[in-house]
Amino acid sequence: MKQKLQTFGRFLSGMVMPNISIFIAWGIITALFIPTGWCPNETLNALVSPMQRFLLPILIACSGGKMVYGDRGAIIGACAAAGVTARTETPMFIGAMIAGPLGGWCMKKVDAYIQPRTPQGFEMLFTNFSAGILGAVLAVLGCLAIEPVCLALNSALEAGVSFLVNHGLLWLTSVIVEPAKVLFLNNAINHGVFTPMGMNQVAETGKSIFFLIEANPGPGLGLLLAYCLFGKGSAKESAPGALIIEFLGGIHEIYFPYVLMNPVTIVGLILGGMTGVITNSLFHSGLVSAATPGSFLAILGMTARDSYVGVILSIFLAAGVSFGDNAVLLKAFGKETDVKAAQKEVAASKASSKGGMPVPAPVLSAAVSLPKLAFACGAGMGSSAMGAAALSKTLKAAGLDIPVEHSAISDLPRDVPFVVTHESLAQRARTQCPAARICPITSFMGGTEYERSFRS
Repeated sequence: MKQKLQTFGRFLSGMVMPNISIFIAWGIITALFIPTGWCPNETLNALVSPMQRFLLPILIACSGGKMVYGDRGAIIGACAAAGVTARTETPMFIGAMIAGPLGGWCMKKVDAYIQPRTPQGFEMLFTNFSAGILGAVLAVLGCLAIEPVCLALNSALEAGVSFLVNHGLLWLTSVIVEPAKVLFLNNAINHGVFTPMGMNQVAETGKSIFFLIEANPGPGLGLLLAYCLFGKGSAKESAPGALIIEFLGGIHEIYFPYVLMNPVTIVGLILGGMTGVITNSLFHSGLVSAATPGSFLAILGMTARDSYVGVILSIFLAAGVSFGDNAVLLKAFGKETDVKAAQKEVAASKASSKGGMPVPAPVLSAAVSLPKLAFACGAGMGSSAMGAAALSKTLKAAGLDIPVEHSAISDLPRDVPFVVTHESLAQRARTQCPAARICPITSFMGGTEYERSFRS
């Protein structure tokens, strides 16, 4: 079930993540030029609506179609999304997430049927006309069928959200969000669920609280601060560096191993998340677009002009509550095992299951002879980029000049010989690259862990 949820969540976020830079561009334009922005401008404000109604949904659909069937899937998915966006003022992000993959899947099936039956010399004719006819059909289908369904879904979501907001219960979302983040569903929740809802809210009010429910770095910041003061061994030693990465880099995955090491700390994270949501609700504060990564600096860049007090307070109050609760929990229930001890236990268990013992460090340079390797995470951005950099340093220190690429699991080349990824994502990596050697790790920054993994 966990793997299925991760796969579905990865698919949703995979449609949004490649287009995050355009979301940021739209957010900057919105923050500057809308009537309540920093530099109100009637002419430039005209950019906001077309980008939100047409550009962003079509880009999402294009990415969804490409994930299913490459470039041909992308163009047909975009064509289908044009039909979905044609008749409504409501941003059709949900419709784009349906139309894009549907277009890619239909194009894949049509090609599978037509290509074996195409006469020699007519390949270009059949290829272009099959895609053109299918695109026209799906655009009409999107306009007449998908768009009404999505409007109904939007209405249902708005009713549910309005109920939570009107009854002061939006903070309950933290009970689901914080544990789901630790299961590496953070990108799926933020970009697959909250970003579409947030964009719809921005269209109405100019800002949205939904961009801050998952992205708020406060709960993770408080947890890592508690480890700095009350942790044990290498957990305490590594926490300050992780804290800086979480706060300024916005890489939430950096604190997940600390939660998994002492699962009771999830209580502090939930309470911290609730505090952040309540604070933003009381101050009616929000962002104008998604802040990715969820760093303090990125969040300030996307904060609505009238929301700085509420947003900043929501981060630091969430951090304070998370710190206070987790400090008590670590003192009362914290396990004796620290990060290094946990890593040694994992390595020993892995070696024992193979009937061997861990190999000494000098063997690393002799054991690795690869043309290249990949470091993969769910979205292919923050975690994998950070892990690839740490792994490159480990390899160079061992005298090895091996390229380390970072990638989303869904984008891994089938022929890659070696993949490093978090243990919770290992099965997805094996499914994507069945011929590759998969190296599961528990810490993105643990150089010694990389050494053991290569030797085992």
